[in-house]
This record gives sequence, structure tokens and C-alpha cells, in this order.
Amino acid sequence: MRINTYLACALFAGLSPLSVAQAAPAAGDREITIQGLGTSDKDFDNNSFSASGSYGWFMNDQAEWGIRQSIAISETEEDNLRSSASTRLFYDWHFVTDRWAPYVGASVGYIYGDNTKETFSAGPEVGLKYYVMDKTFVNFSAEYQFLFEDSDDIDDTFDDGAIFYGLGVGFNF
Repeated sequence: MRINTYLACALFAGLSPLSVAQAAPAAGDREITIQGLGTSDKDFDNNSFSASGSYGWFMNDQAEWGIRQSIAISETEEDNLRSSASTRLFYDWHFVTDRWAPYVGASVGYIYGDNTKETFSAGPEVGLKYYVMDKTFVNFSAEYQFLFEDSDDIDDTFDDGAIFYGLGVGFNF
């Protein structure tokens, strides 16, 4: 674990430019992100890996609306390929300071595929973007998603959610 921490610090330090003129999104900017994701239940007992991408639009320097698409493919003991996916709309509020842009937000969407019961999902999310160039950043994100079939299920299912986390790159343009 200590080696991973040192490697992450070295990566961030090595990618840091000496000067960053405008390392932040601006009103009207679009954003694309690509990342690898890990999924864990609330006790971190069951884990899997997948990929995700998003497309967003900044209403102003802090507020971003967008859509995320995630897909996971796994192989069962019987050598069957199974897949699951989710499509989510999101809203994030960014707190930009120099090269750092922590954010909080929420998402709502739909989960579907071979490995899951098709259902709606919603939940809060947090993240941290580090701008290595004016419009290029490294992104860490974490989402808590709870599943529900209709509005009556929301109160009962909030405690039975899953944590989605990822590390990737993104670009504002």
C-alpha cells in the first residue's frame, strides 16, 4: 500500500507543469473523461472492474451537467462472458483552486445487462480533478449508488447501495 502511495505522488509530481496559466474549466466548456472503475459492495466484499466515460457541459465555471456511460464485462466459472452497464445523468459543483478542482454532485440513471437486475439508480458523488495542463486533468471519483424500481423503494434501499470509484483522465475543450 505504501508503494502505491509513493507511485501516485510521483505521478502527480512528474505530471505537474512548472506554470499553469488557466488550469480550470470555463463557462461553455465541454468535457470528456475516460476512466477505469472499481465496484464494491458497502463492505468491500464483492469487487469488480469496468470502464466509464462521460460527456459534460459547464453552465458556468463551477456547475457541470452531463451523461456517464459505464460497462463491465466479467467471465463466470463456466467461461460465460457476462456484461452489465449503466447510463447516468449527473450534476457536479466544482470548487476550483489553482490546479485542484474538488467537486460534489449527484447522479440518476438506469442499470442493465446480464449481471444485474435492470433497475434505476441514484446517489451522491464526490471527486477531485488535478489539472496537469490548462485543459487536461487526472480525475478521481467516487459514487454511492442505491437501486430502486420506483419511488416507494427509495427509503428502503438507500442503505443497500454500492460504491463505484475510479481513476482516469479528462479534457476540457
